[in-house]
Amino acid sequence: MEYLGKDIKKLGFGFMRLPQKEGVIDIDQVKSMVDMYLEAGFTYFDTAWAYTGSEDAIRQALVERYPRENYQLATKNSAWIQCRNREDAIRQFTESLEQTRAGYFDFYLLHNLGEGRTKFFDDFDMWGFVQEQKKEGKIKHVGFSFHSTPKELEKILIEHPEVEFVQLQINYADWESPAVQSRECYEIVRKYKKPIVIMEPVKGGMLATPPAIVEDIFKKANPEASNASWAIRFAASLEGVITVLSGMSNIGQMKDNLSYMKGFQPLSVREKRILEDARRALNQIPLIQCTTCNYCAKVCPMHIGISGSFTAMNYLTLFNVREAAKNQEQWLVAGHGLNSAEECIECGKCEKVCPQHIDIRNELKKIREALG
Repeated sequence: MEYLGKDIKKLGFGFMRLPQKEGVIDIDQVKSMVDMYLEAGFTYFDTAWAYTGSEDAIRQALVERYPRENYQLATKNSAWIQCRNREDAIRQFTESLEQTRAGYFDFYLLHNLGEGRTKFFDDFDMWGFVQEQKKEGKIKHVGFSFHSTPKELEKILIEHPEVEFVQLQINYADWESPAVQSRECYEIVRKYKKPIVIMEPVKGGMLATPPAIVEDIFKKANPEASNASWAIRFAASLEGVITVLSGMSNIGQMKDNLSYMKGFQPLSVREKRILEDARRALNQIPLIQCTTCNYCAKVCPMHIGISGSFTAMNYLTLFNVREAAKNQEQWLVAGHGLNSAEECIECGKCEKVCPQHIDIRNELKKIREALG
């Protein structure tokens, strides 16, 4: 899609779930992935101040190795995290510039608006700040990412017509979800004629390894296509989309994404029908709708590995193998120095920041019973 004079292809490289080696980001593998991505003609990179180590990784793997004009870089401001005042929120922008050393950001987002989080950006007048930075040339395009209701989304767009683009969570599983309301949010943004960046097209990786009933539908339709390809092509086929962010975690995922996005073709009528069948089959299975954004972990006073616990529980639901689910929990929770669901004090802070509106305390109780 051509956006303000630049041709941005439909696959964006999200730096939220980078490959790890011995507990730290594997920069060598990230460099290889960046090289493959750019060589294929793609140019949109997405990071955030809140993604631990991500901005530093993008400096090493991209900024220090390629001319600045060869790519577009997006990062985000999370004024609702650890910010007591406007100065703290502005410091995030300054730190992003220092950590990336990019000089400027092509796309700068006010991050995860919705519910009580929007208030921080309003109270600290971050709307005014980003416009000041745009005038100074440190930001090219201003937007926001959003996790809440269509009604609240429309209110923000009415109050801030200066916004140039919106980032939304869109995937085939959430398209008609009463919690995420992807379709309704998409239609609101289209109503106000704002271009869209799509996040979570594979729903935190869950749609790359869907239940057998869903995978069977895809394999019968096209044995050669990966599960992830169906999810990403669904998102990229929507009108008004600048790019679709894929949080690729290894070279294999990069190769897979490039294989069908380099010569991207929108879904055919037949393929859309197949995805509808898959959505109906998926909706029959009661999974915890976690995307591993880990906003809950940032506010949990007990340092519980919430998303890891949810992944383990979903594994048990999908495959009904308790030992395998326990291994998942051990690796994703204790293996990362986090506490188990047993430590939950039910304070509820996690639920206030969860974009997916998960009843986290109740789900942790279930996990204690099933895996404890």
